[in-house]
Amino acid sequence: MECKRLGVTHGSKAGATRFAGLGAWQVLHQMGHFPPGTPPTLRAYVYRGQLTVTQLVDRYPIQHQGVRQLLIDYLTRRRAGTDYTTITALARQLANTFWAKIEKINPGQQDLALSPEVYDQWREAIKRWDRDERRTRADDSGILLAVRALYLDLHSWAIDEPEQWAQWVVPCPIRPKELKGFAKRKREIHQRMSDRIRVRQPLLPTLVAHVEGRYEHLTGLLKKARAVELGETFEHDGHSYRRTDSDRDRTWAKSQDEPPVRVTDEDGQVLNVTLAEDTAFWEWAGLEILRHSGIRVEELCELTRLSIRQYRRPNDEVIALLVIAPSKSERERVIPMSADLFHAVAQIIRRLTPDGRPVRLLNRYDPHEKTWSEPMPFLMQRQNGTQRSVISPTTFIHMFARSCEELAETHRAFADMTFTPHDFRRLFATEIVNGGLPIHIGAALLGHLNLQTLQGYVAVFAEDIVANYQRFLNHRRSLRPEIEYPEVTPEEWADFEEHFDKRKVELGNCARPYGTPCNHEHACIRCPMLQVNPKMLPRLAEIEKDLLLRRKRAQEEHWLGEVEGIDSTLTLPSREASRGRTPCQEDRRQPRHPTSPSRFHWSLTRATHRSALQRTETRE
Repeated sequence: MECKRLGVTHGSKAGATRFAGLGAWQVLHQMGHFPPGTPPTLRAYVYRGQLTVTQLVDRYPIQHQGVRQLLIDYLTRRRAGTDYTTITALARQLANTFWAKIEKINPGQQDLALSPEVYDQWREAIKRWDRDERRTRADDSGILLAVRALYLDLHSWAIDEPEQWAQWVVPCPIRPKELKGFAKRKREIHQRMSDRIRVRQPLLPTLVAHVEGRYEHLTGLLKKARAVELGETFEHDGHSYRRTDSDRDRTWAKSQDEPPVRVTDEDGQVLNVTLAEDTAFWEWAGLEILRHSGIRVEELCELTRLSIRQYRRPNDEVIALLVIAPSKSERERVIPMSADLFHAVAQIIRRLTPDGRPVRLLNRYDPHEKTWSEPMPFLMQRQNGTQRSVISPTTFIHMFARSCEELAETHRAFADMTFTPHDFRRLFATEIVNGGLPIHIGAALLGHLNLQTLQGYVAVFAEDIVANYQRFLNHRRSLRPEIEYPEVTPEEWADFEEHFDKRKVELGNCARPYGTPCNHEHACIRCPMLQVNPKMLPRLAEIEKDLLLRRKRAQEEHWLGEVEGIDSTLTLPSREASRGRTPCQEDRRQPRHPTSPSRFHWSLTRATHRSALQRTETRE
């Protein structure tokens, strides 16, 4: 605490919540200043590990000692068949959310027999969160199921052990009809998850490009900055930088073989390039492994050098495998690595083994089970100040959230949106199943014991619906005359390919049918057949801005014909007419200014989807 207060520990700040003196603890431990058996790190000393069942219950204010002992005995018996995370949540639900609230509502409650009045008040109390009573719980069925399980377990156990449990057996206050909507609520949760993936799937390439671009930029910047002397100026990606030349930089240069590199940009901001490049690398590596393997973020942090295996097929082909240690389902599984996944893993090993040195052995703290692992060569490890540690799942969550915030400045779709590690798992499941992989193989890759679990993951794009509808189309086409499906000559095929080459325009692609000329005098911005490429949305904004400036000039010069022409382009009348409604009817239905930017983009996007639908109908 003194090191933290005086600010003499590397990386510590006044008032910060991080541990101070991490490096000092390691030095003192190695010098033998601590008693035998003292943990080698300050974190291992501070983290007390798992609590006993009694300690879990005593965290909450329970006045009735009989009920307190009942909950301790009940959780102790349940502890044998479940993990620590589950028993912690169960203790919170029964001791705090259930009984502590009951005693607050009715201080004289002596047993589990609740009156209808007390039960109704408790039901109202659990609808809101304890930390913020303004927030309403989206679903309280989990609490009801835990409490109902307590009553029913007591009923069952009292038959075999009446001396311990019979005195607490009373009718359960939670009526079965209160849980009848549980299946419906579960379907609603799956629907929300499906909607979430529908929104994020088209945005994934943008996020990947952003993370890769930042990593490549910082890698090049670090390489150039290391090549210059302290205080020198250099150029990178069209920007000017100067390597800092402070007393700290000179001290690092004398005492370290590869000292941290800091630069000053054109705005005078100081950037620790070494730290920024390291953070960008681990974000890129975590993103690549998650989206190409579909593993959980806890499993990502538990990957070790021993997780990489190889399998030799009968034809002598060698397949790289990623072995996932038992996690949530306590089931080890093997994932054949694709080229992209293998590249990411290889880059991690290359980074952790400079000059051929082995991966360092570290102890990893499991925040859920509250336990420390044995020293193992974890892959997700990095240097953090004076200590080297395994990256936590929370760190990856913050990394992805920061990238989404940066993208939101230039992409509206990322506003108020984040990608969680589990989103990549659902996206991976959707991709492999809709790509034709048998569902039981997909379940094995993801570690699902039940095929219905994987079906919930891929409910976003139901492959069965698509496949059956495709068979229906093929059957309907088989009933049509064979003359409509002649053999295509090379000349016809070349003409067909040339047609699609001619349909490419600046803003995207023209959707006019094959063999038809342009009937709109190449006025693509007004044409209802234009399919806009999402990458050209910035160009649309430029065109709109130019039209608005031209309209303002035309109004000033009283060029009324020019004003009318620009208004026609901005309001896209031909596209409204293609829907059987004139621009005047549209304006009466929903009044808008003709120069509204949102109307311009909205009309163009809507017409793009409509033209694609018309093209499909024409082909059919």
